[in-house]
Amino acid sequence: MDLSSKEGAILFACTMNAVRSPMAAAMLRHLTRAGVYIESAGVKAGEPDPLAVEAMAEIGLEIGKHKPRRFEDLADSNFDLVITLSPEAQHKAMELTRTADTRVEYWPTMDPTVAEGSREQRLQAYRAVRDQLMQRLKQRFLTPAAADT
Repeated sequence: MDLSSKEGAILFACTMNAVRSPMAAAMLRHLTRAGVYIESAGVKAGEPDPLAVEAMAEIGLEIGKHKPRRFEDLADSNFDLVITLSPEAQHKAMELTRTADTRVEYWPTMDPTVAEGSREQRLQAYRAVRDQLMQRLKQRFLTPAAADT
């Protein structure tokens, strides 16, 4: 599948870099061509989330080895595009890119870690976030012909 945009380096950011941003990064890596640098970071570094790992494994993607990190932990901060998934990440990204030639897009995305109920009900919240992000990624990055596959 081909990217419909020309970004060579993309960063996904959320609050803890444990659920939303690693999910989005893994899915975009799966969808795109080689040569696109894709990373994820958070305002704070959280802990790996087993329900996020499980929700991604259901679609054949592995994020269990992901180590959550902060913006400041990134080896490279030269991104063409930063996609933020939480208000905290949006604020941090705007602060860090104000003097850079970096586009920032805000995709408000529910935090599934706040879901309550049974394990299955909580897992369903993670699936909903995963599916919403996948749809958004296809709309934003794939050519119309590739998005249909």
